Amino acid sequence: MKEQENLRKKLSVKKFVGVVVSNKMTKTIVVRVERKRKHPKYGKFFKVAKKLKADCKDERLFPIGSVVEIIECRPISKDKKFRVLTTKTEENNLNS
Repeated sequence: MKEQENLRKKLSVKKFVGVVVSNKMTKTIVVRVERKRKHPKYGKFFKVAKKLKADCKDERLFPIGSVVEIIECRPISKDKKFRVLTTKTEENNLNS
């Protein structure tokens, strides 16, 4: 029973939503992902930001400042371990 739970956790894919910070590299964008953490002792929440490199077909489709959703994938290079799933503006247009 416990082995199945551990296997399920390993197979879960990480998804993040962030803002495009740079699109100057070929087929790569840099996404800033913010999340809130709780301080272990004092209990106050604070923001932690991380810059992740994501693979994309054409970096011109994602201008700086656009909100994108990225998903974890196999390592593409030393730093790239994410792919662009969708932009948040595309999701809003599809729902309308």
